[in-house]
Amino acid sequence: MNNEKDMMVSEAVPVYNRRYTYKDYLKWDDDIRCELIDGYPYMMSAPTIRHQRLLGRMYVQLFEFLKGKKCEVFLAPFDVRLYAGLSDLTDDAVDTVVQPDLVIICDEAKLDKTGCKGAPDMVIEILSPSSTDKDKMIKYWKYFNAGVREYWIVDPDNNKLMVHLLEEDYQVIHTYSAGEKAPVSILPGCTINLQDVFL
Repeated sequence: MNNEKDMMVSEAVPVYNRRYTYKDYLKWDDDIRCELIDGYPYMMSAPTIRHQRLLGRMYVQLFEFLKGKKCEVFLAPFDVRLYAGLSDLTDDAVDTVVQPDLVIICDEAKLDKTGCKGAPDMVIEILSPSSTDKDKMIKYWKYFNAGVREYWIVDPDNNKLMVHLLEEDYQVIHTYSAGEKAPVSILPGCTINLQDVFL
């Protein structure tokens, strides 16, 4: 009886020293906020008010630009199942599930009822004290290895934006400050007014 109870608890709540897949992830309680990277769970803290304001302001600009266009923008929480070079992995094989703050997806075939299967075209992450190392290092490489074409890292403390582009197998980095407009490489004609973001 105890073993059955322990099994139920381990399905509802992740244990930090064991590996999981997306199939396991789907069994966890809905109120658990975490990401799965290489099979290991990373808990996520609740966003700050400033984080939410920046997120909302960026989302509005992207949403307005994308009206009537093929690409779509999605807000967190939104599951993105990442993997490099494979398109037919099942839920019990995928071991990386992230929840970026914003994603743009231009291939409708990547969308299903639970989120995105494969690499979004663009990812935006807003740094927080608990996520800085993960967003700048771990997730940075996961995104590019999976095929994300454009990765933005928003630094709320310094009112800065770092744009990472993957161009023909090499990376290009641009940095923008609060008073500038940042072009979205994957969306010709789209620029984000950072003065309106970093109010």
